[in-house]
Amino acid sequence: MVIAPYRYAGTWVFDDQAVGLSREPFVSGIPEMMDDMVRDIPDAENGFRLLFSTQPFPGHTHKLTWRRGNKSGNWYYCEQYDSEGWLCPGLFRYYQEAPKEIYAKAEKR
Repeated sequence: MVIAPYRYAGTWVFDDQAVGLSREPFVSGIPEMMDDMVRDIPDAENGFRLLFSTQPFPGHTHKLTWRRGNKSGNWYYCEQYDSEGWLCPGLFRYYQEAPKEIYAKAEKR
């Protein structure tokens, strides 16, 4: 799957009309991870492609591992940054249940 996050009102957000999300914010640890993911992508604040999957894919650079959660959100751990981040219930627009692992890659739009 692919979304295109961009900076808005001081954080990373994304739109996905296909699942009814507009300016959906990333919060609680995820923005800091994204800052690191895109540090070498020029003009990322105006948008970049974020590829993600529950299965490893060629070229993925990050892996998030589920730690805990419920229907109000889920916490994931990223070993590269030794930190946790929270994914809101918008996750359930893409998956019926919280994935145990999410693989990701950021790239220029």
